[in-house]
Amino acid sequence: MTSELWANIGVTFASFIAIYMVCVIGFYTIILFLSMLQLRKEYKLDRDQAYEDYMNDIFTKPVSIIVPAYNEEAGIIQSVRSLLSINYPRFEVIVVNDGSKDGTLEKMIEHYDMKEIHKVVRKQLDTKPIRKVYQSRILPKLYLIDKENGGKADALNVGLNFSHYPYICSLDGDSVLERDAFLKVMKPIIDSNEEVIASGGSIRIANGCHIDNGHILKIGLSRDPIVIMQVIEYLRAFLMGRIGLSRHNLLLIVSGAFGVFSKHWVLQAGGYKTDTVGEDMELVVRLHRILKEKGENKRIVYVPDPVCWTEVPESLTYLGRQRKRWHRGLFESLWAHRNITFNPKYGSIGMISFPYFWIVEFLGPIVELFGYIFVILSLFLGGIYIEFGILIFLLSCLYGSLFSMASVLLEEWSLRKYPKVSDIIKLFFYSMTETLWYRPLTVFWRCLGIWQMVTGEKGWGEMKRKGVSS
Repeated sequence: MTSELWANIGVTFASFIAIYMVCVIGFYTIILFLSMLQLRKEYKLDRDQAYEDYMNDIFTKPVSIIVPAYNEEAGIIQSVRSLLSINYPRFEVIVVNDGSKDGTLEKMIEHYDMKEIHKVVRKQLDTKPIRKVYQSRILPKLYLIDKENGGKADALNVGLNFSHYPYICSLDGDSVLERDAFLKVMKPIIDSNEEVIASGGSIRIANGCHIDNGHILKIGLSRDPIVIMQVIEYLRAFLMGRIGLSRHNLLLIVSGAFGVFSKHWVLQAGGYKTDTVGEDMELVVRLHRILKEKGENKRIVYVPDPVCWTEVPESLTYLGRQRKRWHRGLFESLWAHRNITFNPKYGSIGMISFPYFWIVEFLGPIVELFGYIFVILSLFLGGIYIEFGILIFLLSCLYGSLFSMASVLLEEWSLRKYPKVSDIIKLFFYSMTETLWYRPLTVFWRCLGIWQMVTGEKGWGEMKRKGVSS
C-alpha cells in the first residue's frame, strides 16, 4: 500500500471518530437542555412542600422493601435501621440472605431478635430453595429469609414471592435512605393513578459522609480522587442523563440500588432474570416491551429528589471490576431484546432509546479508545494527523469534562445536597480533569469488559465493603 493510501485511510478514520463525537455531543446537548427544563419545572415548586397527605393510608400504596444481602456484614444492620426509620405509613422490610459466607445472617438474627416462623411462601417465580424464614420479635414488619446462594436476581425473586404488598422496592444491602425518600419516589405513582408502574430515585455516594446508626448526619465529600470522580460521574448519569430520558418515557434503567416497581407488572414480566449481571436494566427493558406489546399506556420515571446513599469502590481494582460488570450487563440487556432496535412497533423506545444505548453507551468506549490511541499516534506522525489529533482531543474534552462540569452546576442549581461551597468548587475543578485521566480509565475498563465477553472469560470478582455507617 502506498503512503498516500495510508494517509487517506488515517484521515478517514480520524474523520469518522470526529463525526461520531460531534453527533454524541449534539445528543448530550439535547439531553442537557431537557434536563434543565425538567429541573426548572420541578424546583419552581415549593421545595419544602409538605407530604402530609401522602402519610395517610388512604392515599399511599403499601410497599415491600426487598434487600438482597450477600456478605453485607459490614453495613447490613445500619442499612436496615435506616429503612425502619423512613417516613412512610405502611411498609415491610424483607432482607434476603443469599447464602452469605460471612456473619450477615447471624448479625441480623441477634441484633433484631429474629425468631423462626413457619410460613408457606407462594412460589410465583422459580427460585433457589429457602432454608428458613425469620421475623423480628420487636419489629413485626421486619422479615429475614435465609436461602441458598443464587445471585442477586434470585434473591429479589424470593422477596417477590414472599412480599405482601402491591409495590416492591429493590434496595442494595449497603444503602442508606433519606427519611422522606419513599414519600417522594412514590409520589408520581400515586399522582398518576397507577399510570406510572416504576419509579427510580437518585443514587449518591456515601463515602465521605458522616453516617451514624443508619442516619445521614452530615453530607461531605471524600478526599480520595477516585471517589470524587465517581461523585461527578453519578451526578452526570442521574441529573443530566436520566432526567432528560425520563421526561419522554425513554428511560431504560432504574437503578437496582433504589427503585420502586408495581408487583403486578414485575410478575407479568416474569420477575428478575437470573442469567444476567444487569438484572435491573433487563427488567426495565422487558417491562417496556410488554407494555408496548399489550398496548398499555404506562410510564417508567426517574425522580431526582429522593436520594439513596451508597458505598462506592475506593480502589482501582474494585472500580475496574464494577465497570466491566456494568458494561457486560448493558450488552446482555440490549442483546436479549435486540429486535426492539429501530423497530417502530416499540415507538420511541425502539427508535430512540435502543439506538442511543447501542451506539453511544455500548459502542462509545470502543470509539473513544481508538480516539485516544489516534491522539497519541498523531504526536509521532505529525502533519495533518496533528490537526486531527488536536480536534479529537478538544472534542473529547467537550464530550467528557464540559458535560461533567455542567452536571455539577445542575446539582448546585437544583438539589444542593452538598452544603459546603468548597465541595462544589472541588467537584467543579475535578470535573475539568476528567478527560485527562479518569475517563480514559473507565473507557479502558469498559472495553476490557467487551473483550472478556468476546473471549468468554468469567471471574468478575467480588466487591469488598467496609460499611458506610459507624
